[in-house]
Amino acid sequence: MNHAQKGFTLIELMIVVAIIGILAAIAIPQYQDYIARSQVNRVMAEAGTLRTTVEDCILNGRTVLGTAAGQCNPSATGSNLLVGAVQAGPALPAGTGVPQLPDPLVATSAITATFGNNAAAVLTAGPSTLVWTRTVDGTWACTSNVPTQYLPNGCAAAAAP
Repeated sequence: MNHAQKGFTLIELMIVVAIIGILAAIAIPQYQDYIARSQVNRVMAEAGTLRTTVEDCILNGRTVLGTAAGQCNPSATGSNLLVGAVQAGPALPAGTGVPQLPDPLVATSAITATFGNNAAAVLTAGPSTLVWTRTVDGTWACTSNVPTQYLPNGCAAAAAP
């Protein structure tokens, strides 16, 4: 009598589990790096949106931050990846922060975003910052002290202090 094998042997199942374990050991750190890179890109974009407001305020002579007439209201939206209190406007929801601006604004103002709250642990250790700096002639440059493997295109590593 010939009996066909039904199912898998224990060794076959153990081999499959070992292969899955090896793949997971490689994939999880890569996924964490991907998350950190995407968070830095997001913060770069969120902080970068304030450049237009800051530019408008400086060019129109509204250098004091506030919501009153003649003042600059950056209208920054809270981000769950940042820490920093609102500087003008309504209070932020818990667990959010906004990029910080100097008060009063000057021709070489900087928008500073500090990672915190729900940002990846590698970004909150330190803490890491991303800074958009305006030059006197009105051009903007991005620098950051995040680890270089997470830096997005268009943002340079900050000089060591």
